[in-house]
Amino acid sequence: MIWSSAIGLLAGLGLAGVLIATNDPAEILRLLLDTGWWMAAVVALNITQIFASAAGWAPLIDDPRRPGLLSLTRMRWIRVATNAILPVVQAVGELVRAQLLFRAGVAKVRVIASVATDLGTEMASQIAFSLLGLAVLMMVPHGGSASTTQWAVVGTALGAGLTGAFMAAHRWGLFRMIERLLPGLAARVGWTSLGELTGLNDAVVQLYSQPGRLWRSGGWHFVSWLLGVLETWAALHAVGAEAGLAEALVIESLGQAVRSAGFFIPGALGLQEGGYVLICALFGIPAEQAIALVLVRRLRDVILGVPGVIAWRWGAARGTDAQAGARIPT
Repeated sequence: MIWSSAIGLLAGLGLAGVLIATNDPAEILRLLLDTGWWMAAVVALNITQIFASAAGWAPLIDDPRRPGLLSLTRMRWIRVATNAILPVVQAVGELVRAQLLFRAGVAKVRVIASVATDLGTEMASQIAFSLLGLAVLMMVPHGGSASTTQWAVVGTALGAGLTGAFMAAHRWGLFRMIERLLPGLAARVGWTSLGELTGLNDAVVQLYSQPGRLWRSGGWHFVSWLLGVLETWAALHAVGAEAGLAEALVIESLGQAVRSAGFFIPGALGLQEGGYVLICALFGIPAEQAIALVLVRRLRDVILGVPGVIAWRWGAARGTDAQAGARIPT
């Protein structure tokens, strides 16, 4: 994992550097310096997204020792922070929040079941969000070619198929295999705290047999995606781009799809910048503003992410989150 993360990080840095250098670096810097109070709005709206995502996770933690919503929000914040700041693949954040929830007293099997199912409902809500973005793209005037829309449709359809397969695998016994194989694999890489996972598949199937929990989870995640539209709208105004909520919806929905596709690159570095340049071009937004838009979001990640990583490590140092600070498998 270390070598693959390092390679992905270097490739992403190279791509991002090329994008900035081949446009107008001075103009990009000027746009960033002129963001003003819009930057505070971007940060505040991202905090509301984290809260909504925590509310989406809560119904899937089927344990009487489930922490309150504020504690779950803190765990989601740390999950987002580790994914954004640490030079590792984005999936590591899921491990971190699982460890935090386990240290809060929730049974290990129910922790893993909740995280896995939450990923499924979040992915499903993202597909619904992408479909909404595509519908808006077809209705609003834009300068993109028909092939651009076709690629967006194909990408969304592929994502929907993968999400459906992922959720079906949950329901049809994927975790029966995982509960047999994962403890042994974890022990080989030194993650001895994982232990036995007997009953994991039953816990996941139990969650999928309660559609009310799934709908509440997916609904809150969809609210989180919609809050992201407001954040993108604020970020667009921060860099001086003339765009309404419809354009912000398309940019956010397609941009998140690009970020998800780059899960193997830390922070989707480079890939996200390139994707936003192409998406923003649909609405005549110059490359400099598109790159500045992504950099505003990365600055937001730093503003929220650095304190999140410090909070995680501080908790580990004090012993309150010792499990969360345990060695990550490599």
